[in-house]
Amino acid sequence: MFGCELDDEDGTTDGYDQFGYDGEDFISWDLKTLTWIAPVPQAVTTKQKLDQNRAYNEYWKNYFTKECVDRLKKYLAYGKSTLQRTEVPRVSLLQRGPSSPVVCHATGFYPDRVVVFWSRDGQELHEHVDHGEVLPNHDGTFQVSVDLDLASVPQEDWGRYECVVKLKGIEDILTKLDPALIRTNWGKTGLGGE
Repeated sequence: MFGCELDDEDGTTDGYDQFGYDGEDFISWDLKTLTWIAPVPQAVTTKQKLDQNRAYNEYWKNYFTKECVDRLKKYLAYGKSTLQRTEVPRVSLLQRGPSSPVVCHATGFYPDRVVVFWSRDGQELHEHVDHGEVLPNHDGTFQVSVDLDLASVPQEDWGRYECVVKLKGIEDILTKLDPALIRTNWGKTGLGGE
């Protein structure tokens, strides 16, 4: 298995070349030292032969730092609209019943690497919070929900709470815990219809 990596933020690159035998690691190449690593005694002879072949190792150094990276950049450019696309989530506060948790529901976002949490006075909450898993939508975007147990939140303090959605490439989305923003199906607001 071999390939290269590119950090699009700082431009650093790395490469790897690894061999296995019978389901186990056999030998791998270290780009920084231009030497081979033998994790098992059976690979030591191969390591010694490969370490002596300087031209072979210089070829791989050039491949991993230039040719492979150039190809990777080209493939990223070809697929940029898909690979680097960002879809901004729609965020809703939902509640099933008066004693149910308030759900912060983020949907329609892409990619799936999102962080959603409840905070009080700008500090992330860990207690009385239930994190759901990121799930796919039918259109290739994703959704996730995070519940806040209101039994732990005095109503006069609701303004101190907010749902925070973080997704690379967009500004954080902050949604205050406000009764007027909560959609319900029990007649108070939103889906229950007034």
